[in-house]
Amino acid sequence: MKEKVAVDFRSKLNYIKRHWQLYVFFMMPAFVLTIIFKYIPMGGIMIAFTEYNPFRGIWGSEWVGFAHFNRFLSSPDFMTYLINTLKLSVYGLLWGFPVPIILALLLNRITSVRMKKNIQLVLYMPNFVSVIVLCGIVRILLSITGPVNLFFHSSINFMTMPEAFRTIYIASGIWQGAGWASIMYTAALSNASQDLREAAKIDGANILQQIKVVEWPAIKDIVLIQFIMSVGNIMSIGFEKAYALQTDLNLASSEIISTYVYKKGLLDGDYGFSTAVGLFNTVINIILLISMNQVVKKMNEGRGI
Repeated sequence: MKEKVAVDFRSKLNYIKRHWQLYVFFMMPAFVLTIIFKYIPMGGIMIAFTEYNPFRGIWGSEWVGFAHFNRFLSSPDFMTYLINTLKLSVYGLLWGFPVPIILALLLNRITSVRMKKNIQLVLYMPNFVSVIVLCGIVRILLSITGPVNLFFHSSINFMTMPEAFRTIYIASGIWQGAGWASIMYTAALSNASQDLREAAKIDGANILQQIKVVEWPAIKDIVLIQFIMSVGNIMSIGFEKAYALQTDLNLASSEIISTYVYKKGLLDGDYGFSTAVGLFNTVINIILLISMNQVVKKMNEGRGI
């Protein structure tokens, strides 16, 4: 078996050597675009170490070193922004990550093709609603005269309650993205052995046992990869939704690092400081991604991404 694999590898390598011009031709556009739009902009992180002036450029601006980082880390609001960001991310991960998996497992139990397609259509549709439209719907539903207060015969303005912000943010995110996120799990479950499932049924296995023996092994690797990527992006909350759901009265819970960067960078014009805060956010993400990959490697018999 090993000899056959070695022979196949050598034959493919020889083919690539003979036709290297063709590979270069097709790979060059993607390579050039990646360099231009992914790597060259990384030079912009130099702004974090300068008192950036748009008219002077990066090299003409005053070099301040780590002054912006020290300013942010010593700020009295630093821990508030960090904790708010972590709470939204961690709670969103804990509550939101299992939902697409559960939806995929439930959809896989539906035998009627027509019913399954109709349910999938309903589940996938919220993903195509823009974030701003979603926030507008949430504000209308939870306003004092909105349907929620009418149903409960109350007059609570939920959007002004700091303790309600996280629940609103996470629940609306699950509603919008869970159905679409379940697609890859549904696709992976289509490769689960039907013969093995039938054998499990014959042996008297219940639904949970069938999921454990037949369906879970089919999606386990994808779940681990998605979990690693989710943990790696735990600090990368987009400012759009948090900013659109913000009010003056819920800032204690809704002000996160990304909204702080937006306000400091684009509204106040403090480009160097806002870039430093964004860079700090990115470094934390990289550390979390590497750490979680190492943990999963040990848990998953030495396999990671």
